[in-house]
Amino acid sequence: MKGLRWILLVAALAVLAAVPWFGSDVLVQFGINALLLAVLAQGWNIIGGYTGYASFGNSVFYGLGSYGVAIAMVQWKLPFAVGMVFGVVLAVAFAFLLGLPVLRLRGHYFAIATLALAQVMIAIVSNLSIAGQNIGLVLPPLNDDRLFYELSLILLVAATATVFWLTRSRFGFGLIAIRENEEGAAVMGVNTTLYKVLAFALSGVFSALAGGIHAYWITFLDPASAFDISLNVKMIIMAVFGGPGTVLGPVLGAFVLSTVSELLSSEITSVAGLFFGLVVVVAVIFMPRGVADLMRRFRTTGWRYFVENLKAHRI
Repeated sequence: MKGLRWILLVAALAVLAAVPWFGSDVLVQFGINALLLAVLAQGWNIIGGYTGYASFGNSVFYGLGSYGVAIAMVQWKLPFAVGMVFGVVLAVAFAFLLGLPVLRLRGHYFAIATLALAQVMIAIVSNLSIAGQNIGLVLPPLNDDRLFYELSLILLVAATATVFWLTRSRFGFGLIAIRENEEGAAVMGVNTTLYKVLAFALSGVFSALAGGIHAYWITFLDPASAFDISLNVKMIIMAVFGGPGTVLGPVLGAFVLSTVSELLSSEITSVAGLFFGLVVVVAVIFMPRGVADLMRRFRTTGWRYFVENLKAHRI
């Protein structure tokens, strides 16, 4: 059974890799967006799904990665790869500097603190001449959607492989222990502060890389779009819908919700804005552990799966 899963996974990966060579331009562009959102959801999964800290600060990592590429290429005339590295350095530095004080907070206090970070970064970047202030930066165009698609796919594979490693590593077990009982994890010898900051930084690395790819792809960047808090909301919803704390759940959630959202926005524009709010309600009430848990348990429990969740939440 495990061998069959690997075969199906490799086949799905091969199909995804072939999309730019056989699909239309519209499909490739949609694929780039969906893959990058899946990377963001998977990155949030590290800090939110495995560590249990609902971060609204990953959009900051995304923006820092975007500006890392933009500043390196526009202001310093450096290659794209150098800009990606610079963006990652900015994200990791931010994670360590602000992660140490912010990660001492818990629950909604932590969520509120990270929510404010995006607005702070917009104010800071809007006053930096090297970042183009409020006007933003225009990157040199590179009309190669195939390249951006494959880069996005490679990044998603790397993020998913990292999450898979977490499920089998001592570090990952430590994060799960923090999520389940942080005090108990500390008693058992887990350096909770270090583990949380490392998880925050690792989450930031993938968000920054996704931001860097997206910035070079669209060739324009301004503070409001780079640090857009609604993007953070999307990655959380996708991870929660697919199944936080699972390997493939956030990827599945990102693909499903991106597809449905795209169809709604093209067919029924007025409904598209309400879609993600509806998803939150449905997911929390009927399948709080996400689609991944639904697929695993529905075969044995059937429709009782939804009834049990309703009873568990006393709805």
